[in-house]
Amino acid sequence: MLKIKRLYLFILKTFLPLLLMTFMICLFIVLMQFIWQHIKDFVGKGLEISVLAEMFFYAATSMVPLALPLAILLASLMTFGNLSERFELLAIKASGVSLIRIMSPLIVTISIIAVGAFFFQNNVLPTVQVKMWSLLYSMKQKSPALDIPEGVFYNQIDGYNIFVKKKDNNRNMMYGITIYDISKGAENAMIIVADSGSLKFTDDKQFLFLTLNSGESFENLKSQEAATTSVPYRREVFSLKEILIPFDGGFNRIDESTMANKYVGKNITELKHSIDSMSFIVDSIGVNIGNELKTSSYYNIIERSSSAPAPKTSLEDFNIDNVYASASIQQRENWTNKALSKARTIKQEYEFKSYRAKEQKTVIRRHEIEMHKKFTLSFACLIFFFIGAPLGAIIGRGGLGTPIVVSVILFIFYYIIDNSAYKLARDGVWEVWQGLWLSSAVLLPLGIFFTYKAVNDSAVFNKDAYRNFFRKLFGRHTARVVELKEIAMIDVDKSGLIERVNHLEDLCSQIQNDCGKRMQSLFSYWQKGYNKSLLNDLRVSLESFIEYAQYSKSRLVVLKLMDYPIIRDLLLYYPCKNKKLGFFIALLLPLSLPIYLIGIYEQKLLRREIGVVRKTNKEILTIIEKEFKNENITT
Repeated sequence: MLKIKRLYLFILKTFLPLLLMTFMICLFIVLMQFIWQHIKDFVGKGLEISVLAEMFFYAATSMVPLALPLAILLASLMTFGNLSERFELLAIKASGVSLIRIMSPLIVTISIIAVGAFFFQNNVLPTVQVKMWSLLYSMKQKSPALDIPEGVFYNQIDGYNIFVKKKDNNRNMMYGITIYDISKGAENAMIIVADSGSLKFTDDKQFLFLTLNSGESFENLKSQEAATTSVPYRREVFSLKEILIPFDGGFNRIDESTMANKYVGKNITELKHSIDSMSFIVDSIGVNIGNELKTSSYYNIIERSSSAPAPKTSLEDFNIDNVYASASIQQRENWTNKALSKARTIKQEYEFKSYRAKEQKTVIRRHEIEMHKKFTLSFACLIFFFIGAPLGAIIGRGGLGTPIVVSVILFIFYYIIDNSAYKLARDGVWEVWQGLWLSSAVLLPLGIFFTYKAVNDSAVFNKDAYRNFFRKLFGRHTARVVELKEIAMIDVDKSGLIERVNHLEDLCSQIQNDCGKRMQSLFSYWQKGYNKSLLNDLRVSLESFIEYAQYSKSRLVVLKLMDYPIIRDLLLYYPCKNKKLGFFIALLLPLSLPIYLIGIYEQKLLRREIGVVRKTNKEILTIIEKEFKNENITT
C-alpha cells in the first residue's frame, strides 16, 4: 500500500507543475487574442496604467473557462507522454499496476478541478464579467488622448478640425495653426488662422484652453438676424485670442448595476428566476394576441354593445358584395382606403408585438446558454483529461513538440464544433441544450475510445499497421524478379513442371468461370465478390511453382518465370463475407458506390493478370515440349 501511495505522489508531482505551466501559457495566449480584438479601445485613450492593469486582470480571469480545458489536455498529454518516453509507464505496468490505477490520482484531481470550475463559473465569473464589460464600455466611451500631429488635420475633437504645421513639445507651442470651427453647424462655420499658440486642459479636464497669437478669424453670419446681403461674414484681427473648447478628457466609469442585470452577471438561481419571469411574459403576449384575434369582428360593420339585442339577420345572410356594389364610387373609395388603413395599422400592431416576443425569446436563449455554460466547462475538463492521458500513453512522446501539435489540433476541432453549435443555439436554429452540449457529445466517444485502446495497449498510431492495411486494401503492382540458380538444390524434372503448370491452368480456368466475362453488379459485388479460397489457392500454387521451377536447368523456363504477375491479396476482390451485411452496405450508395467502382477496376486488373498467367503457362509448356523433342532427336 505504501508503494501505491508513493506512486500516486510521483504522478501528482509530475502532473501538477505541467498543469500550472500549460495553464499560464494558454491563459496568456487567449488573453493576447482578447487584447488584439479590443486593441482599438485601449490605444490612444491616455488611460492610466492602473486602469489597464485592472482591465487585463478581469479579462484574464474571464478567459479561464477557455484556457483551463486546453491546459488540462496539454498537461495530461505531456505527463503520460514523458512517462511513456522514459519507459517509466512500462515499468509501472510491468509491476502489475493498470493504467486506470495509474490515472486514479489524476482522475480525483481533475474531478476536484471540475467541481471548482463549476463554482468559479457560478459565483466568481458573473462578478468578474460585470466589472470587465463595464470597464470596457467605459473605455470605449472615453475620448481619445489629445495628441495633435504635425502636417495633418486632427478631427478627434467634436466640431473642430485643427491643422498644425510645426510643434515644439519642449515649450508646448504650436506654429502655423488653422482651426475650422463647425460646432454651430456648417452654415455657421468659423475659420481661425494664427502664427502660434498653446493648448492645455482646464483643472477639471472638461475643457481645452487654447491661446492663439497673431492671427485673424473669419465667421459666417448667415443665420444671425443682423446679417444682410452686404455683410455676409465677420473678420477679426487679433494679437492674442483665448478659446475654450468643450472636451471631456477624464475617465468616467459607468454604473455596474446596469451590466449586473444582464445574463453575464447572474448565477444559476438568478438565471432560472429571470428565465421563468421572461417566459411568463412571452406566454402572456401570446395569450393576449390569441384572445384579441378570437374576439375581433370579421367585417367590423355591425357595431353593437353587449347589452344590445342581437340582430335578426346572421352574418351568413349579410352579403357584403351587394352593399359594396350598391354604393357610389366615392363611398367605395372611402371604404377601401379605410380598410387598407385599418389593415396596415393592425399589421403594424401585431408586428410590433411579435418583435417584442421575439426579443424576449432571444434574451431567454442567452440566459439559458449562460446557465448551460456553468456545467459544460466542468464536463469539458473531464473529457479532455480522458483524451489527453490515454493519448499521451499511446503516442509515447513527451516534451513540447508532438503534445502541442496534437493538443492544438484537438482543441481547434473542439472549438469549431462548440462555436458553430453555439451560434445555432443563439439564433434559435437548435435547442439551447443541443448547441451547448454538442462538442462534449462529439468528444466523449473519442475519450472513451482512447481510454479503451490505452488500457488494452492497442497500437492506435502504429504506422506499420495502417501501412499494411492500405497495402492489403489497394496493394501495389510490382514486377517479379527471378534469379538464375547456379547450384540446383532441387531435382526438377519436366514431368513435375508439366504437372504443376496444368494445376495452375485448372485453377485459372475455375476462377475465370466463377468470375464470368462481365463485371459484377453492385449487389453481386458486395454480397459475393470473387472466390477468396480459389484466389488464395492460385496465389499459393503460383508462388510454389516459381520457387520450384527456378532450379530448372532450362534457362528459357527460368527467364519465362518473370512473366508471371504477382497475384495480390486485396480486400477489394471480396469486400464482405456476410451476404445480408453486404446487401445492407450496397444500399448505402454514397458510401458503397465509390468503393464498388474501385473494386471492379481492381477485379478487371485481376482478370487481366489471370489471363497473363494462362498465357505464360502455355509458353512454358511449349518450351518444355520443344526441349523434350530436341533431346529425343540428339539421342
